[in-house]
Amino acid sequence: MASSTSEDALRRQFYGARDIRGLYPRITENHLRYLERWGLIRPAANTSSERFYTFLDLTTIKQLASELDRAVPLKTALRALVAEHQGQLQLDFHASGSAPAKVVMLTARESKRSAERAGMSAASPLPIDPQATLAARYFVEGSHLDDGDEKKMRHAAVSYRKALVIDPTLVPAIVNLANIHYAQDELIEAQALYERALNLDPDCFEAHFNLANIHHDLGRFEDALDCYRDAVALNPTYADAHFYLAVTLEKTGHSLEAKPHWKTYQELAPNGEWIELAREFSE
Repeated sequence: MASSTSEDALRRQFYGARDIRGLYPRITENHLRYLERWGLIRPAANTSSERFYTFLDLTTIKQLASELDRAVPLKTALRALVAEHQGQLQLDFHASGSAPAKVVMLTARESKRSAERAGMSAASPLPIDPQATLAARYFVEGSHLDDGDEKKMRHAAVSYRKALVIDPTLVPAIVNLANIHYAQDELIEAQALYERALNLDPDCFEAHFNLANIHHDLGRFEDALDCYRDAVALNPTYADAHFYLAVTLEKTGHSLEAKPHWKTYQELAPNGEWIELAREFSE
């Protein structure tokens, strides 16, 4: 947590979110978050109570404020700003704080797979093989530790790796371990693990969705679209998958195809984080 002294030092070097809203009254907290999510600005520093931006970010914010003052629709203003940023959205889902989809428990499907690997009848409700049981226990231990607390992340990774030593095909452990690499900016390691998960289980929604985010971060937009479409097909009720697919479609010039996904996001998440943006783009 930054002290007031350190915040004063940041304020002398950068522009705080509250200062920006004072300079440009039309700019709301939501507008700043939209600009961040669309990769048009990025905080240079954060404290417990404030985000700080550079002068270059301030010029982008000023441009948006000017467009809004002229009653330009938000979606039109965003597209104009995007056009000035090398003609394409520089959206980075990882940098923008998007949380990867996590496997929180072993499903009936995974239990069946574990049973089959143990040579049991698929009709058995749960695997009783000692090794499979131990792998599942390590997975659950890792999942409990994997609660977003960075201090616990290393211990969660250790538990997932223990599970995978015992059962290298335990897809939930592979996905969640990949998520930890992703959170640590280790995109190559994360991608390799997501792809490994999909080789084992092509119907793993979480692996498709998280791999799509990596493709997007690395500028492989067509690959990202393929993965987002697969994710939506596998789990059509996951609101964020529709949101990210819609944004990527907009970014690649497929606005008509994006509209139903903007609308679906609104239906699935009427109080969602990005509901105002979805309304703007679905009109």
